[in-house]
Amino acid sequence: MAKIKGAIVVNSDRCKGCQLCIVACPQKVIAMANKVNVHGYPYVEAVNMDSCVGCASCGIVCPDGCITVYRSK
Repeated sequence: MAKIKGAIVVNSDRCKGCQLCIVACPQKVIAMANKVNVHGYPYVEAVNMDSCVGCASCGIVCPDGCITVYRSK
């Protein structure tokens, strides 16, 4: 059975930095960036993409729909 590899893309312009995705991620792939977006909010970014399994927990809990999850074998 092939291992599923995941990847996430965060729309940093829409992210408000609520950090719900950071708590929901079982692999600790997401962390806060040290920058702010165009609206002045700190946002999240993927920091450990090699550990992502594509579970989509981050995308499910995001209240603003800022995270897109991709999966591949």
